[in-house]
Amino acid sequence: MTGETIGIGLAVLAGLVSLWAGAREARLQMRVNRHGLHTEGVVVDQEHTSADDYSKPVIEFTDRQGRPIRFRPPMTGTGLALGTHVPVAYLPERPKSARVFTRKYRLCPIVGLFFGAMLWLGVAAGCVLAR
Repeated sequence: MTGETIGIGLAVLAGLVSLWAGAREARLQMRVNRHGLHTEGVVVDQEHTSADDYSKPVIEFTDRQGRPIRFRPPMTGTGLALGTHVPVAYLPERPKSARVFTRKYRLCPIVGLFFGAMLWLGVAAGCVLAR
């Protein structure tokens, strides 16, 4: 195999993984929207990673059994300061699958993953067509 073929294969693989992850996130959000419980959460912490300039909010809410649940949204956040109250939706059987229930936090991960998938698959298709 040539390096070009390996590169095309990796681009296709990255595109398919991004497509799968976007579809999985969309499916989870549809389930949370239909069957989930809605409550209010509070931003209780901001996690900073050394590799990233952004912080990831840690949101805490109370499930219907009265247990405190903490989660991190899949999207790195800006605009969620400590103490901010946010709408949260979660599946009763999987409270760790909670999502911030605002348009921005629901759409951005899905759109980003699908855009990334199309970008990687487009690069692969362009390389194949340029041969």
